[in-house]
Amino acid sequence: MLAGCGLVLSGCGLTPTGPSLTDRMLGVVTPYRIDVVQGNVVTREMLERVRTGMSRSQVRELLGSPLIADAFHENRWDYVFTIRRAGTAYQQRRITALFKGDALESLEADELPSERDFVESIDTGKSKGKTPVLELSEAQLRALPAPKAAAPAATAPAAARPAAGPARAYPPLETP
Repeated sequence: MLAGCGLVLSGCGLTPTGPSLTDRMLGVVTPYRIDVVQGNVVTREMLERVRTGMSRSQVRELLGSPLIADAFHENRWDYVFTIRRAGTAYQQRRITALFKGDALESLEADELPSERDFVESIDTGKSKGKTPVLELSEAQLRALPAPKAAAPAATAPAAARPAAGPARAYPPLETP
């Protein structure tokens, strides 16, 4: 019995006319690969807003928190961004911010994509197609029903008007 199973299993790789059964199965069935994104996405537009002399908090507002803020190099912040996504090329970018006290002294960066280029680089093609329209046309706006008129405000003083909603009675918090 055991020898028969071994013979059958070893025969799967011995087909001289084409790829083995294992190769054909792996070509159709591929394992799921998760997207791995680390760090902050920093685009060219974001980096253009950063100026030397800005405080640490201003730089943090524009670029986000640094991935590496080393205690031994307190005047250096490193922004590293990596993405591994099935169907797209691996991407890695680095930005280094050097401070003198609380003010930004210099900024070193890899070539950064624009926001549009970045989105296109991570698009795997699944979202290709007709882009939904997010605004109504003038004809669609005119076709909308008119808003209902608001009820006229009461002219009686607030004390004379009945309370809105039913009166509520609450049980005592403590029992005697």
